[in-house]
Amino acid sequence: MRKNMENNKLKQKLQGVVVSDKMDKTVVVEVKKMKMHAKYLKRYLMSKKYKVHDESNQAHIGDNVIIQSCRPISRDKRWILKEIVKKS
Repeated sequence: MRKNMENNKLKQKLQGVVVSDKMDKTVVVEVKKMKMHAKYLKRYLMSKKYKVHDESNQAHIGDNVIIQSCRPISRDKRWILKEIVKKS
């Protein structure tokens, strides 16, 4: 019971936009985060791209999606598509 609770805490969820859907069962999702500089206290935008497993090829470019961390599926894929928030 305790292991299941710990695994749920480790699973991270992020929201981003699909920027590529050219691969089979894989989409590239760009996640943007606002960070603050430690010294100058200025906010700046950071972005990172994640390769996400999409089993049914349902996400397309421009869709807003929620992704969740999982076990490694391939060399680059460690995320799965949880849901599509808004279709483009």
